[in-house]
Amino acid sequence: MAGPWRFATLRVVRGDIFKAENMAQPPTQAGMSLQHSKCVKYAVNGEVLARQGAMVAFRGNLQFEVKSQGVGNFLKRAVTGEGVSLMAVRGQGEVWFASGAADCFILDLEPNDALSINGRNVICFDPSLRYDIQMVRGAGMFGGGLFNCVFTGQGRLAIVSEGAPIVIPVSPQAPVCVDTDAVVGWSSSLQTTIQKNQSLKSMLRGGSGELFQLALQGQGFVIVQPSEGKPAPAQASSGGGLLGNVLGG
Repeated sequence: MAGPWRFATLRVVRGDIFKAENMAQPPTQAGMSLQHSKCVKYAVNGEVLARQGAMVAFRGNLQFEVKSQGVGNFLKRAVTGEGVSLMAVRGQGEVWFASGAADCFILDLEPNDALSINGRNVICFDPSLRYDIQMVRGAGMFGGGLFNCVFTGQGRLAIVSEGAPIVIPVSPQAPVCVDTDAVVGWSSSLQTTIQKNQSLKSMLRGGSGELFQLALQGQGFVIVQPSEGKPAPAQASSGGGLLGNVLGG
């Protein structure tokens, strides 16, 4: 059992919850780190961008503001019906981000990297990264299109996965097909198409509706979570569960 913890009342409280791995420690450097597997900590000395609703705690002199999405993304929102629900956290202090106790991971992007990420899996990212809402290539068969967020530049990006993710290499000799509701993201250099598998629809999901997969070809990787995510609300765009929530709830 962990040692006692003394509150201002001098009452001694004991319990495993006070183990060292659960205790918030003073930051050693600015930027992003894992508090533990379910929570991302960001030591702010300037600014960090995050999905609205992802903040669970903070301390210090911090201000939270709705992030302007820019004219281009505003127009895309008008067309797609999708919102870019970002907030900017500015000042000096510490802030903790999480999403439904999902597993958290930090990705390091180099200047030549480009990742296409499902908005609902984004937690926070460095302001040095650029992002853009883009239609998933090959997804024109859906009336409203299918949209994802593409990150480029140099910096760190925190994402979540509902369960331990699977990272699958993709090569010209070994293309990969993934469930459109389970995909987290992929190398944006990959070629994508949407496939409809009639033979599987009678075996999966009770045989209701068509079963779509996202097919990826080229050289790179795809990240898949062992979950199909939460059901999309009825008013969601016709893009359905596939990457429908572009940096939004």
